[in-house]
Amino acid sequence: MPFDSRALSALDFPRVRDALEQRSSTTLGAERARALLPSEDAGRVARELDEVEDALFGVSLSLGGIQDIRELHARAAEGRVLAGQELLNAAYSLDGAMTVRRAIDANSRGPLREVGQGLGDHSELVRRFLSALDRDGGVRDDASPRLRDLRKRIDPLRGRIREKLSATLERWADVLQEHIVTIRRDRYVLPVQASRVGQVQGIIVDASATGQTYFVEPAAVTQLNNELTRLILDEEAEVRRILTELSGLLAGDSEVPMTLATVGELDLIAAKARLARDWRLNRPEPVQDHTYDLREARHPLIENPVPNDIQLGETRLLLITGPNMGGKTATLKTLGLAVLMHQCGLYVAAATARLPIVRDVLVDIGDEQSIEASLSTFASHLKHLRYVLRHAAPDTLVLIDELGSGTDPDEGAALAQALIETLLSQDARGIITSHLSPLKLFALETPGLKNASMGFEVSTLAPTYHLQVGQPGRSYALAIAQRMGLPSQVLERAQTLLGPEAGLMERMLEGLESERADLATQLETAVISRRDAEAELARVRQERETLEARRNEMLAEAAQKAETLYADAIERVRTLRARAQEDSARPRVMQELRELRAAAQKARPAPPVREERGDPIRVGSKVEVPAYNASGQVLELRGDDLVVQLGVMKVGVKRRDVRLKQEVKVPAAKGRNGRPVAFTGTAPSSFQNELQLRGLGVEEAVEELRTAILEAHALKESPLRVVHGKGQGVLRRLLREYLKTDKKVESFHDAEANQGGHGVTIVNLRK
Repeated sequence: MPFDSRALSALDFPRVRDALEQRSSTTLGAERARALLPSEDAGRVARELDEVEDALFGVSLSLGGIQDIRELHARAAEGRVLAGQELLNAAYSLDGAMTVRRAIDANSRGPLREVGQGLGDHSELVRRFLSALDRDGGVRDDASPRLRDLRKRIDPLRGRIREKLSATLERWADVLQEHIVTIRRDRYVLPVQASRVGQVQGIIVDASATGQTYFVEPAAVTQLNNELTRLILDEEAEVRRILTELSGLLAGDSEVPMTLATVGELDLIAAKARLARDWRLNRPEPVQDHTYDLREARHPLIENPVPNDIQLGETRLLLITGPNMGGKTATLKTLGLAVLMHQCGLYVAAATARLPIVRDVLVDIGDEQSIEASLSTFASHLKHLRYVLRHAAPDTLVLIDELGSGTDPDEGAALAQALIETLLSQDARGIITSHLSPLKLFALETPGLKNASMGFEVSTLAPTYHLQVGQPGRSYALAIAQRMGLPSQVLERAQTLLGPEAGLMERMLEGLESERADLATQLETAVISRRDAEAELARVRQERETLEARRNEMLAEAAQKAETLYADAIERVRTLRARAQEDSARPRVMQELRELRAAAQKARPAPPVREERGDPIRVGSKVEVPAYNASGQVLELRGDDLVVQLGVMKVGVKRRDVRLKQEVKVPAAKGRNGRPVAFTGTAPSSFQNELQLRGLGVEEAVEELRTAILEAHALKESPLRVVHGKGQGVLRRLLREYLKTDKKVESFHDAEANQGGHGVTIVNLRK
């Protein structure tokens, strides 16, 4: 079903078509713009929107200079000969169309490439036209060999005739009206005085308007003029033959009509893109569920419009109430015009828009009294409402302005309520405006129908044009009357006549407006606070990222420095070991090693103090045993039982019968791998001959043993007591395999049974 033309007119759609026509570059595009109509084909609408997007962001369509040559093509098809300028215009237009196609092929994102397929290839026709015609539309000399030959003969012949006549001017000077050679009827002649024409031998070709001058062709040039006339006639015949041939080429190009139709279509697309830029329009998104969602929608034909959000879905009908001139009709038209523009493949005046494809827009807008048809305003409304009720459905948009007006308010309200109920039963979507108070209460109680109003500032008697959904509008009649200066007794009487219920309604609405304003203020404050909080959060995150980046840089620098220091220390230790092979240098080398250890301990940051958790007594702890009045070292832990070395005895005691002995800890020197190397005595310079290797890995234990042997040999300390524990004997076996290979070791054996037995190896060093 085509869209109702009356609805298009009521929604100002012809003004949108006029705007498109003004932005068209060709008469072909302007004709398309004037004939533009909405389509209910969803596929076509989507395709046309894609084409506009391609013209906006892909191809710059330049169609200026392309003329409507349909009439020229039709005349040529009828066998008529076109003038050279007409043929030249056709060539330029077809060449421009081919230029547009090349631009589309090079830059299109896809949609316009399909449209551009309708632009035919007219390159041979254009080449032939431009090679045969000059810029003024005249036929070129080289358009054909015969024409070139004729024109080569004509120009010299004209020169000969002028020379011959010029030679006779002096001889006939007395009889000439003017001393010139002129042309009459394509023949060279002399102007002779009428009274003395008999004195000149020749043919009278023409006479002046006054009869005072005769133009005479002297007999001496008659033969030459005859030859010139013959050549000119032959030239004209050849030119006509060439123009006939070119006209036939245009008539025979069957792709010309399709090219011109495509040019019109592309020009309309380009006009849509220009309109989108000029009016700041955005592409709508189609939906399938008959819902409408426009954010910051505005009427594109109103200067400086106020944007509003319009939503229809769960709320199928929106009832907008309030005073006149508040923007109710403009809001209604904004939705209707957006739907029509969308289904014409146009962008719409909204920040975002989600719109369905409707079958028709059903409207009742404006005052259409008809004296001839004897229809009042109310009768005219009823006629339109009958049409609306007949066609209303979920896939139509209903727009009714001033429902129930033009008759008794009570009867109008009852009729309006019945009509709204019918529309809701037909699952229709749309906007209805009204002034009737009973409808406001009806909307509060009816699912699918929601109140709305347009903002109004009483203090200034000025509308704000903001749509307020969920709040019915006040009439403001008495407030406006008071502001306009009506007598107070008139206003008081009007208030009395309204009764308490009417006043209650106005006060209730006034209270709702006040609460809404307070909530809006609170919401604005909350939004500002949230925005500030988000900004602060973003700043903190940025600072954290900056600190994290700096921390990583510092860690990388520290790691690089540590690697350098470690490499230097390793190299120095290797040098010292090499020097330690010399007996004379050993004391000095050992002193340097001790200094190196001390420097390393000072450079290493102190480990964090950790809280001791659980039982502090472990293997190796020094404990006091009050029952024996002695102290010793814990050798083994067996649950609550301890094995303690007391002098030469090993005794078994309960954990509760011992006390941990607190000792002053002396910083221990470190081996190569950072493990402590034990020394006997209390002075930092004394050598401790007991080496604790329990709990270490094999490689680490061997390295500790090798370092201890090297230092003990250099200091001539022997024997070494190596505590490795019993366990399964793996560490004991691997350490002894190493001892067999070390040339500084003279012998090794197990400790005495009461000194650790198989858990301790005594190492004797060579002197």
